[in-house]
Amino acid sequence: MSAAAAPDATPRSVSSWRALRAPLAVGAGGLAAAALLHFRDPHVSGSYGYCPFALLTGLDCPGCGGLRAAHALTDLDLPAAASSNLLAVVLAGVLLVAWVAWIPRRLRNPEARMIVLTSRVGVVVLGVALVFTVARNTPWGAWFGS
Repeated sequence: MSAAAAPDATPRSVSSWRALRAPLAVGAGGLAAAALLHFRDPHVSGSYGYCPFALLTGLDCPGCGGLRAAHALTDLDLPAAASSNLLAVVLAGVLLVAWVAWIPRRLRNPEARMIVLTSRVGVVVLGVALVFTVARNTPWGAWFGS
C-alpha cells in the first residue's frame, strides 16, 4: 500500500476578490439594467414588448408597470415609481438591501447566497403576488399601479 499524500485538513482560504466576484457581477448586472431603463424609456408603448398576460386577459399581471417603475426609480421619482407598480418598488428595495447585506456575508463565508428562500417564504411571496394582482385589477386597488 503506497502512502498517498493526505489531503490538507485546512480549507483553502479564498481571497476577498474571489468571494466578492458574485456580488460584484450581480451589482454590475443591476447597474446595466438600470442604465438601460434610464436611457430607453419604457413609457413608449411596445418599447420592451408586450405582456402576454395583459394581451390575453386585458388584466395587469404582477409585473405590469415594473419597467416604468424601475425607470422612475432611476430618476429618483419614488411617487411615479409607486404609481406604476408598488410591488416592483418594494421588491427593488428588498433586493437592494439583500445585495448590500450579502457583501459582508460573502466575506465571512464565500459560499453565502444573496437570498435563500424556504418553501414557506416562497408560498408567501406567491400569495402576495396573487393578492396584489387581484387587488390592482379592481377599482379600489387601482392605486397599486398600472
